[in-house]
Amino acid sequence: MVQTNSKEKIIFLINPISGTKKKADIPKKILQLIDKSMYDAEVYITKYKGEATEIVPQKIIEGYSRFIAVGGDGTVNEIAKALVDTNGILGIIPIGSGNGLARHLRIPLDFKKSMELINTGKYEAIDYGRVNDVPFFCTCGVGFDAHIGHKFAEATERGFITYLKTTLREFFNYKAKKYKLKIDKTLKLKSRAFLITFANASQYGNNAYISPKADIQDGKLDICILSPFRLHRGVGIGIRLFAKTMDRSPLMNTMRAEKIVLKRKKEGVIHFDGEPCLMGKKLKIRIVHNGLKVMFPKIG
Repeated sequence: MVQTNSKEKIIFLINPISGTKKKADIPKKILQLIDKSMYDAEVYITKYKGEATEIVPQKIIEGYSRFIAVGGDGTVNEIAKALVDTNGILGIIPIGSGNGLARHLRIPLDFKKSMELINTGKYEAIDYGRVNDVPFFCTCGVGFDAHIGHKFAEATERGFITYLKTTLREFFNYKAKKYKLKIDKTLKLKSRAFLITFANASQYGNNAYISPKADIQDGKLDICILSPFRLHRGVGIGIRLFAKTMDRSPLMNTMRAEKIVLKRKKEGVIHFDGEPCLMGKKLKIRIVHNGLKVMFPKIG
């Protein structure tokens, strides 16, 4: 564990539409709770999607070293992808819908406690993934979870209930797809899958654990291939997801790798930390070991 002692420039980047909670008083709370003997603090409310990614490089030039994502996994992704392979350090105040990375790293969901963590100054390096050179930090995937990410992005309301309703509605219409995978240049697989998730962290968010044993510092991605299943097994799959036993399901095939090539019949949706994106027929997925510095409590 690394700990810094000198005063540093820190910026809090707030996503005003993350999650369901009101955020009008957040800037005031941040400035009240931040350790002013340790940090020179700035608070900025982003005005549009992607702005945080644009701001970070300029702030690094200006001497800022700590960048705090105040939002959900989408906000974390925006900031983190501008920090990878730099000396900048990511912090998280989790106020989003899922908070997958924060939950995996055991960052407190309580605002005051997450600020206390930031005031310790402690951080470690974690792994991150890339798909066709686009970074992700928690999970990425194709299939049903990517389809749901696309539909959820179109929804007018946020939150877990909206996500659950979307999942139940779309389940009845979704058809499993065929994929070819080449794993670490040696193993080749053909699979018809309900979904394939590449997990750096253990969960999607909301404590939905797609790969309970995923280690964010082991230099490997967990490849989670879920076979198609009939409607009556859906409840059991849902229970396993939240009971942290998904890896024990007979429908789930899990393996670990550093590099994967995935091929599908046509271009389609893929999700990065829940954010949907259209990509081509061939996807190159790889892990980058210790490529991002993050403030979080010691795991284990």
